[in-house]
Amino acid sequence: MRLSPLFLTLAVLPLSAQPFNVVEATIPQMRTAMEQGRITSHELVTLYLARIGLYDARLHAVVTTNPAALAEAAERDRERAQGRVRGPLHGIPIALKDNILTHDIASSGGALAFEGFLPPYDATLVKNLRDAGAVIIAKTGLTELANWVAGAPTPMPGNYNAVRGFGYNPYDPRRDPRDATNDGRPALATGGSSSGVGTAANFWAGNVGSETSGSILSPANQNMLAAIKPTVGRISRYGVIPITADQDTAGPMAKTVADVAIMFGALESPAPDPNDPATSACAPAPGRDYTKFLKADGLKGARIGIPRAFFYDKIAPPGNTARRGGRGGFDGLNAEQARVMTEAIDILKQQGAVIVDPADIPSIVTKDPDKNFLLWGQCAGLTNVKGKDADCSVVLKYGMKRDFNKWLATLGPSAPVKTLTELRQWNITHLSAGAIRYGQSQLDISDEMDVEADRARYESDRARDIALSGVHGIDEAMKANRLDALLFPGANGAAIAAKPGYPTVIVPFGMVPNAPAPPFPPGFDAKPSPFGVSFTGMACSEPRLLELAYAFEQATRRRIPPPSAP
Repeated sequence: MRLSPLFLTLAVLPLSAQPFNVVEATIPQMRTAMEQGRITSHELVTLYLARIGLYDARLHAVVTTNPAALAEAAERDRERAQGRVRGPLHGIPIALKDNILTHDIASSGGALAFEGFLPPYDATLVKNLRDAGAVIIAKTGLTELANWVAGAPTPMPGNYNAVRGFGYNPYDPRRDPRDATNDGRPALATGGSSSGVGTAANFWAGNVGSETSGSILSPANQNMLAAIKPTVGRISRYGVIPITADQDTAGPMAKTVADVAIMFGALESPAPDPNDPATSACAPAPGRDYTKFLKADGLKGARIGIPRAFFYDKIAPPGNTARRGGRGGFDGLNAEQARVMTEAIDILKQQGAVIVDPADIPSIVTKDPDKNFLLWGQCAGLTNVKGKDADCSVVLKYGMKRDFNKWLATLGPSAPVKTLTELRQWNITHLSAGAIRYGQSQLDISDEMDVEADRARYESDRARDIALSGVHGIDEAMKANRLDALLFPGANGAAIAAKPGYPTVIVPFGMVPNAPAPPFPPGFDAKPSPFGVSFTGMACSEPRLLELAYAFEQATRRRIPPPSAP
């Protein structure tokens, strides 16, 4: 029997209690309800599991639920009754991207070779969450191995993995009906390799994603969520399946800026993690409390830059982009996206921000082909095998060989495979099981790298990445204009901020038409796509970015829950 959401809200509560509805509930609201005795953590988990049971067959947000989630919630309730509250997430159900290791919940990365694998240890961030009282309720869908499996000629579609298949966007959870893309992928993209689907559909309070280049910001944008893509090193990566330590980071995704600020403090370690040297990059806020930066008037006097060229408006890079392997031209925002961003900028002005427009990024507008960010792409797929990779950065394909093998070594004898080479061979011998439906060209070009012999090339490319995206990119634009942040449309700034490891906070805001090319067939009524705004800054600037994002959110409050999961 299908139970109504209203019944699920009321069924676990005594009639004398004020009902608590988990739909769109925030972390502070949950904490208050538990403190007042209106609900328990066990009841929260029960309600969320019921919603997963109702809706996940359609959305595929979950790879696996934690079989001990109810028992863990009951233990948090016993601790609360005894006067012990572990921290800001005590009793709050949180989900993890399935590339984050948990010793007691299977961790697959979406790869068939790791299906059902129980790692020998918890990721540092998992320990931090549990120390803060969180109940890990589930592992979320993802693009397999954070989208470093299949590139050209048959790129893996977003939010597909061999273990669970495709995830679907709750704002339009239908399959793409076009002939060329009729392989089961969603009509409305879910974005990035992290899944925001379950958070948007209220399957848990928030989730932890990971990003190498866009995999927190893009799904947050597509699922109308707030999120923090942190400075690389803010949150320990130990125990997170890597692509490259140069750019990888975990980060929180939730429905409000306040919720991600609470989660961010819990995810960050109180002291540097000896297992991740990058964690000494930024000093934590006092008490790791980032809620103190949530100020409704935080935009007054703030200097916000608008990087018009490429990110908003069409630009033609200099030189022969085809020869150089760059990104080519960009047509800018379409009319609806431009309308949304114009409204956002007007609101920033109304809230007292000083808008610097344009605040173009020097490495975007330079006429020197050797110093133009748009002409320096990321090596990917079979088009960039050795011998065809002179005009692109090898940082990701080199980093995957170096860091994936290092990660496998931490698993000890329990590792299903011992090297990247073994994983590729395993995939080939399990073709009939669907191990590599779209091939494994990304794994192939990584495995051909020689960590020692190719080190000089990697170091040169890494230095160029930093110069074009950081020193002569975001840094130069912000310093020249004395900016507090750059404002990017949606997740458009993810790639340039990812290379130097810079932070971004994204806020839900608008809706735009879902009008892909080629178009959907006649009669297919495509639903609108969420479209957020992003505040990006230099390293360790999360406190200021949270202040700006929170003030914008409070002035707008535009998040709309998805109608498919009421």
